[in-house]
Amino acid sequence: MNEGLSAKMTGNGEDSREKTIVRTSIIGIVANVLLAAFKAVVGLMTNSIAIVLDAVNNISDAGSSLITIVGTKLAGKDPDKKHPFGYGRIEYLSAMIISVIVLYAGITSFVESVKQIIHPETPDYNVVSLVIVAVAVVVKVVLGRYVKAVGERVHSDSLVNSGEDATLDSIISASTLVAAGLFLAFHVSVEAWLGAIISIVIIKSGIEMLKDTISQILGEQNDPELAKSIKQTVMSFPDVQGAYDLVLNNYGPDSWNGSIHIEVPDTYSADQLDRLIRSIQVAVYEQHHVILTAVGVYSVNTRDEEIIETRERVREIVFAHPHVKQMHGFYLVKDERAMRFDIVVSFDAKDRGAVYAEVVSDVQKAFPNYTLQVVMDTDFAEE
Repeated sequence: MNEGLSAKMTGNGEDSREKTIVRTSIIGIVANVLLAAFKAVVGLMTNSIAIVLDAVNNISDAGSSLITIVGTKLAGKDPDKKHPFGYGRIEYLSAMIISVIVLYAGITSFVESVKQIIHPETPDYNVVSLVIVAVAVVVKVVLGRYVKAVGERVHSDSLVNSGEDATLDSIISASTLVAAGLFLAFHVSVEAWLGAIISIVIIKSGIEMLKDTISQILGEQNDPELAKSIKQTVMSFPDVQGAYDLVLNNYGPDSWNGSIHIEVPDTYSADQLDRLIRSIQVAVYEQHHVILTAVGVYSVNTRDEEIIETRERVREIVFAHPHVKQMHGFYLVKDERAMRFDIVVSFDAKDRGAVYAEVVSDVQKAFPNYTLQVVMDTDFAEE
């Protein structure tokens, strides 16, 4: 079952995504190399440190696009024995490298701007150079919006980061125009000061990009909307009385594996369970592109009214504690005087362990003759 679903995930959709990312990155490389060449010439001709640094920044952007291509190609490798879940997370590493490049560019620009403030040089602007810089601003704005939009559409953090970097570059280029205008009008050179300010903005952006990417690599909370929709799909099957413990593992953009527990009547046979679980796996993949590698089962008492009443009594005791968000998997065995269930304690609780202990203690007091098996679960999509 899971191998079949995995095969579907590596089909034409992934190929199309990879081609889109590579094509967009190539456009970025060509545009940035051309812009760098023009700006370098203009910067050297006009003795403008800001324009020269802007040219160097364009080269770093071309390098970022190249890293995106390499990362995407490596991420598209088929799973193997050593990495059975594939190489999709390499895209996060490439996004992190781009973030570091942005951060480095910001720090370098700041250092050079400070040097220019301490030892100023008089720029020599002309109409041709300013027209070239103005065109570069427009090109960078268009390129940034295009690359970021494509990145968001195909869920590529590398492209999104490159698009945001291009937008910041357009601001840098625009600042050189402002500095040129002030110099021509008032003979006051402020480009070094503007460069320092813009460098700080770039450094801040690089840090934020880096933090976001590292957060994804560490593993973030399940997307609440995705988790909710998956549970709704699972609950749409008639005999599923509850869906809990959903865990989603991200192995790259649009590559998800997960597991879930379902509550079903205790009258279900092994054959019925097998067919139900397989149907759930297919439905979740087709509707959400998530492979459920495991579907656990909680059995629900359905044939004894006294047990059902006991379950409701236990539920009242459990939910009397304000930080308890869920109770599920309840099952009672009369002959063995045994009772089992799971509870989910909110992360908002000051001491989750203490809440768990209080719940167990209160239930035990109400049912002193029963052996309790209570598990504290975690809601990975808690809002």
